[in-house]
Amino acid sequence: MKRLLIGTALVWTVGTASAAPMGFKGSVMAMGDFSQNWRESWVNYALTARDAVGVGGVDLRSDDQRKKRTLVEFNYTRLLKRWNLQDSQANVWLFAGAGEIRGNDFQGSRWVYTPGFQVDFETTRVYLAATARMYRADRLNHDFASVRAGFSFYEVDYDQIQPWLVIEARRMRGLSDKTEVTPMLRLIHNRYFVELGVNNSRQARANFMYVF
Repeated sequence: MKRLLIGTALVWTVGTASAAPMGFKGSVMAMGDFSQNWRESWVNYALTARDAVGVGGVDLRSDDQRKKRTLVEFNYTRLLKRWNLQDSQANVWLFAGAGEIRGNDFQGSRWVYTPGFQVDFETTRVYLAATARMYRADRLNHDFASVRAGFSFYEVDYDQIQPWLVIEARRMRGLSDKTEVTPMLRLIHNRYFVELGVNNSRQARANFMYVF
């Protein structure tokens, strides 16, 4: 059970509009989130069991496809607090990032900063998470928030693939006038997961994470 929880925690501590928190000390984590109006990819390195640094990019488009944003960012992730409970785990993560953002409705690039946090709770069968992150630049506010809930269909051994159903609601200010809701099938292993789903705008979405 302990090994299974460690493996589940490793992949379940992944964020939505931000780089996934981190893997184990010395590991490299690669992540991606792709849909019609939202594409992002990240990679980070775990300096310690609680600290990681990384780099990533986000390509966004408004619902009406008129506004576009491209963000390149260096980021830092900190595991602020962890509670290892009986057959469960809870975490608080802090994010800090900075980089440049470009858009099709203004000239050149602007300096952007992206602080945020995530709280999550997981067992081998249930997962809950909430994430908030600021995306701020000169005369730009694209703050982001999301909530996730999921459950596994059955328990498996540590080295087996486990299927989950995950539902996420997310929203970003200034680019969308509605909340995106996406049910997804997640296949999770001790070093990776993949997610596939269709959101409430009938757009396909695919996510992945892999720890090296």
